[in-house]
Amino acid sequence: MSVKLQPPATDYFVHESAYVDFPCTIGTGTQIWHFSHVMPNVSIGENCKLGQNVFVATGVKIGRNVKIQNNVSVYAGVILEDDVFCGPSCVFTNIKNPRSAIPRNTVDDYLVTLVKRGATIGANATIVCGVTIGHHAFIGAGSTVTKDVPDYALVYGNPARQRGWMCECGAKLVNNKQIYVCTECDRQYEFTNPQQLQRIK
Repeated sequence: MSVKLQPPATDYFVHESAYVDFPCTIGTGTQIWHFSHVMPNVSIGENCKLGQNVFVATGVKIGRNVKIQNNVSVYAGVILEDDVFCGPSCVFTNIKNPRSAIPRNTVDDYLVTLVKRGATIGANATIVCGVTIGHHAFIGAGSTVTKDVPDYALVYGNPARQRGWMCECGAKLVNNKQIYVCTECDRQYEFTNPQQLQRIK
């Protein structure tokens, strides 16, 4: 018989239909909604929102103010830094070459997937294990990400390819004489090297 264990007083919210397996760390103000399951030894930061039917595997680290929408599984080997957004039904993997007949289910088999601060992953996007998604990068809905994504990059497609650059506010940047400008919030960016965009204002 399964028994739900939860401290008598918490400063976070867990819906009565959700399961949290202790020990784990859950930050103040975090909300875990219907039919979700958090495995042991998970670390979740403050003010996160886990929607309906979210699964978080043992050992996963989730930063602060992370939003994980419905039907997302965050498997071992995935790291979500602060302010990451995971759209509905986006998919993470953690084994590069799975076979049903050949068990590959130990920590040594998992490839690390790092999603850096402020990145957005659109609905139904698939993130192939072992990649790094740069901070404030933007992955379009339905994309398949098979390689690293630079900071602030906008990528989409199958496989995902870079199509532009995104502001920290989520608007597409406009190239104005080598300075990239956001027409919505007036932030400005420039290249520190051919591959690295950096905010300057």
